[in-house]
Amino acid sequence: MLRRIAAFILLAVPSLAGAQARPAVTLQSGPMVGASAMREVKLWAQTTGAARVRAVYWDSAAPSVRRSTAEVMTRRDSAYVAHLVADQVEPGKTYGYEVQVDGRTIRRAYPTKFRTPPLWQYRTDPPTFTILLGSCFYVPEPWTDRPGSNYGDSTGIVTAMAGKRAEVMLWLGDNTYLREVDWGSWTGILRRWTHTRSLPALQPLLAASANYGIWDDHEFGPNDADRGLWNKDQTRAAFELFFRNPSTGVPSAPEGITSQFAWGDVEVFMLDDRWFRAPDRRKTGDRPYLGEAQLQWLIDALSTSRATFRVVAFGGQVANPAAVFENYATYPAERQKLLEALAAEKIPGVMFLSVDRHHTELTRLDRAGTYPLYDLTISPLSAGVSAPPADEQNTGRVEGTLVNALNFGSLTFSGPRTARVLTMKVFDSSGKELWSRAVTAQDLGWPAP
Repeated sequence: MLRRIAAFILLAVPSLAGAQARPAVTLQSGPMVGASAMREVKLWAQTTGAARVRAVYWDSAAPSVRRSTAEVMTRRDSAYVAHLVADQVEPGKTYGYEVQVDGRTIRRAYPTKFRTPPLWQYRTDPPTFTILLGSCFYVPEPWTDRPGSNYGDSTGIVTAMAGKRAEVMLWLGDNTYLREVDWGSWTGILRRWTHTRSLPALQPLLAASANYGIWDDHEFGPNDADRGLWNKDQTRAAFELFFRNPSTGVPSAPEGITSQFAWGDVEVFMLDDRWFRAPDRRKTGDRPYLGEAQLQWLIDALSTSRATFRVVAFGGQVANPAAVFENYATYPAERQKLLEALAAEKIPGVMFLSVDRHHTELTRLDRAGTYPLYDLTISPLSAGVSAPPADEQNTGRVEGTLVNALNFGSLTFSGPRTARVLTMKVFDSSGKELWSRAVTAQDLGWPAP
């Protein structure tokens, strides 16, 4: 009798029945630190259901003074993602933060912090800092993986990366892998991003470094996808939802994901190698890779930059002269136009970052009358490894830099203002250093002090 009465009460009062059956909304993934400027830091979080979300943050040197972002409501049609902005920060400080969901603080067992770039100009030497680099991040899901796929460890490598405690993490493309079940619908695209972003081992890296990203083909669409992709508006919207870059597109090329950020005396130019790109197999018509608007923006931005190092995150390899796979050399007219512009404008401090090849190597392109261009290819984090073909004529490969294994990289910028040094390092999936190379500002075209 008592059991029947209790059941009747739950049925008669739906709100009470729902309260017992429905678990509290919590974090699905994140928090993640996004674009970080001297006066503003973008934060990101994803909840398990619709909820009110805000972040509370504090200067680590004065933790009793708490500030809060504006509160936002997460929604199902945007994967329950919250975009938050910490807009009461000062340059050169470290802040602790925590996320509140429906008024409840969700605490993590690892550091949640963000840093603002220092205001060093006209005051001190530029800061020493590190940018981590990685691409081709495949998180397995057996029923959607291709039969026979045996991709590597996506857990250990991100744990090793988080252990480097770098100021910035730059995701260089293929940051998730849309599968056949995904790219035909908004539901599928959001589900794949959520699946990748929810990897437990990934969370400490997201929470304590400023994360920036560009895309390559696999988060844009199918393998080798190009400007002809029918639903690229959807994949762009998902990229904008899951990354917190300074912008998605620039005024002269607003359609793609082109953007730019600065830290210390370094500026990073993040390019879109998919939106404007002609099909590889197209036989007639124009053949852009970046497209004229994006190319001219890059030349303008590099020319006006005052940064010591001007790092261009490009997607495909630039310096490798071998016209294979999706290297820039397979688009020779546009590649030549860029190289000629860099020489004619006498732009110092330029180096390239590239991905896609599923191996790592450093390429040096010597140029008559000016400094050599370096192109650091970093790939893969956890996807399949592919050695370059034995007959590939990358005549600029720096000896000892080819890595045919899961790996990630870093760029560390150090030294006084008049003698800055860029140190490139590559690590295996456990975090062990595989090789290191250093170039000075003078090596990249700056005059000796």
